[in-house]
Amino acid sequence: MANEPIKIPQATAKRLPLYYRFLKNLHSSGKQRVSSAELSEAVKVDSATIRRDFSYFGALGKKGYGYNVNYLLSFFRKTLDQDELTKVALVGVGNLGTAFLNYNFLKNNNTKIEVAFDVDENKVGTKIGDVPVHHMDDLEEVIVKNDIQVAILTVPAPPAQTITDRMVTAKIKGILNFTPARLTVPSSIRIHHIDLAVELQSLVYFLKNYPDEM
Repeated sequence: MANEPIKIPQATAKRLPLYYRFLKNLHSSGKQRVSSAELSEAVKVDSATIRRDFSYFGALGKKGYGYNVNYLLSFFRKTLDQDELTKVALVGVGNLGTAFLNYNFLKNNNTKIEVAFDVDENKVGTKIGDVPVHHMDDLEEVIVKNDIQVAILTVPAPPAQTITDRMVTAKIKGILNFTPARLTVPSSIRIHHIDLAVELQSLVYFLKNYPDEM
């Protein structure tokens, strides 16, 4: 029982990487402790929410003292598996996919795009951002061979579901979907949809209709 992972709300889980990034910056600057108010100002999350998020993990700080930066950094590194490399596949080497390959999450030591896939013969067999580009025909074989469980999907919408079905067959466990398609996957697969056009339209709508609620 002691080794079971802590179950926390999904909203809290999504904020943990944000906290971790800020703590890394604090640590690099030499700061040794931080208050929930300081965290709140930096990550733009209210201090009551931060204290509630942290409370799921027990006593991480002391009243009147705040939080020990080194301790929090170590704790969240372990919680977020920062010491274990997660290999990622990128499927679709268009403009967005190429940007991902060149960036390759260099600031996140535990996440790396290991392989990429495309159908463009001019890209297949090359390296972009030091990542080898394989033909889409070899998707299942390469994913299984490299023990990859996470994929970023940046293909056009029409083939997205077919490619997703192939990734499921290859035992992919998580997909970050940048296509407009709303994909169907088994309940055992975690998928996050990120539609940049929808997010932009939502932003414009709120700017026009809620101008005083910033």
